[in-house]
Amino acid sequence: MSNSLRDQLLGLGFKDAPTPPARPKQAPRRQDAHKSRPGPGGKPARPAGARSREDIDLAKAYAIRAQKEKEERIEAERRKQEEARQRREAKARLEAFLQGKALNATEAEHVRHFEYGGKIKRVHVTAEQLKALNAGQLGVVQLNGRYLLVDAATLAEAEAIFPAAVALKVDPDAPDGDDPYSDPKYQVPDDLMW
Repeated sequence: MSNSLRDQLLGLGFKDAPTPPARPKQAPRRQDAHKSRPGPGGKPARPAGARSREDIDLAKAYAIRAQKEKEERIEAERRKQEEARQRREAKARLEAFLQGKALNATEAEHVRHFEYGGKIKRVHVTAEQLKALNAGQLGVVQLNGRYLLVDAATLAEAEAIFPAAVALKVDPDAPDGDDPYSDPKYQVPDDLMW
């Protein structure tokens, strides 16, 4: 049932490559280096090892393209390393800045869930902290795998140092864009009777 690639190509109409006719062995002839015998069609034959101008141009083009791709890869790696270095420095500055400014309470009994990095995360807060967090007076910063509760001024400075570390920043004046039923066409009329 399984056909080889060769069989499949032959079935599609491709033909076998012609085999060159066997040449009788002859004694080597002496040729002058500056003369070349005409080849088929009257054109001078190329000496063995010589390449045409098109071959050389094509080889140069490939070499130039390969060099350019290599330089682009090196530049991309350099940029990636530079961005990683800047991130490390920003994280270190943020860690030094947040020393002693976390408001996380050990007696926190409430859990506030939020979305960060495409996943649902949580931070434990007290009832007063939950109200302040939802009002935008507090915020959450992610540092070394922990979520630190900080006041709004500290959150703003942390955002200036390393914006990616801001895990939760509540704007109480912002409309709720995630609720598809906040559109007026979904509002329940006042006179609706159940």
